[in-house]
Amino acid sequence: MKKILSLFLIFIIVFSFSACGTITQTDVITNPATDTTYATVMPEINESVMIPENSTFAVHFIDVGQGDAALVLCDGKSMLIDGGKPKSSDVIYTYLKNQGINCLDYIICTHPDEDHIGGLSAPLSTITVNNVYAPNIEADTKSYQSFKQKTEEQGLIIKHPVCGESFQFGRSTVNFFGPVTESEDDKNNSSIVMKIIYGETSFLFTGDAEREEEQQILDKGYDLSATVLKVGHHGSRNSTTYPFLREIMPEYAIISVGKDNTYGHPTEDVLSRLGDAGAKVYRTDIQGDIIAVSDGHTVTITPTKNADADTLSAQRDVTTPKPKASANAVGYIGNSKTKKFHLPSCKTLPAEHNRMYFDTRDNAIQAGYTPCGNCHP
Repeated sequence: MKKILSLFLIFIIVFSFSACGTITQTDVITNPATDTTYATVMPEINESVMIPENSTFAVHFIDVGQGDAALVLCDGKSMLIDGGKPKSSDVIYTYLKNQGINCLDYIICTHPDEDHIGGLSAPLSTITVNNVYAPNIEADTKSYQSFKQKTEEQGLIIKHPVCGESFQFGRSTVNFFGPVTESEDDKNNSSIVMKIIYGETSFLFTGDAEREEEQQILDKGYDLSATVLKVGHHGSRNSTTYPFLREIMPEYAIISVGKDNTYGHPTEDVLSRLGDAGAKVYRTDIQGDIIAVSDGHTVTITPTKNADADTLSAQRDVTTPKPKASANAVGYIGNSKTKKFHLPSCKTLPAEHNRMYFDTRDNAIQAGYTPCGNCHP
């Protein structure tokens, strides 16, 4: 009898620690509103700083054109955050295949806009998925209906995160900060906003959240500081506002955006804000797929091409170029919002309506402006 019991226990242990296909993560969720933890297995211990030598963490920002897609890998676990447009399905499928992924532990759809949800039907149709998260809003589009149908065919129910919920993902922790409110009439500001912490490093994903949702999250008082920021709404001027960015102060900023897109993304305003924050900017439209690897202490980012490209130049209409201030005509250019001043040749010059002009460096300092950390005027 003891021998049979021992064999049964061994089987249970082996089954519990098997790879993708068993639920070991999402069923450990803390809901701060009720102070309740739901669990079907014992929660894994998250050592936020002490990362074992055999632990690994990486985020692949996949170039899907004008859209978002990021593959997060941690200790054998996998998570796909958004999937680009429907035409990106082949890109997503091929990328997952090349990474040897035949099962996803999580799919996170930040919101049901086509350029985020469209390509998610590919993995839902071709490989096993364990958990699907999305805001509690719907869209009357083929992309959303396909996403919903494929999720049901997997035998899954779409889960709707609540602000303040968290779960373990390998040795990392996933925290949900948004959406604070949800509305089908304002899908961007109903985006899932989430922070993944791995050791002393962290990654903030903001979907298409704009200033309204950013302010709601600020009002919640969450710790938004992050090593890497996935810039909101592809660099739209209505996202990544100064108050929000000041709380994040990222070392690196990733903009997922399509080349020569009709929206003018990323905008000059956002690039200027990121420059003022001192963030190193990477862009999929210029640099292709971008891979960020963390060892728990530092993050190393490797684009697949154009590593030294100028990523702080906004798209411009070459037929009607904007006039530039001559270096001989003005000594220094100040940003009236950040109170920093720049050389006229600086790559992080503010938008035209935020500019102040100074003849001398002393004049800029006397006006309360401080030197830009990039051009060192």
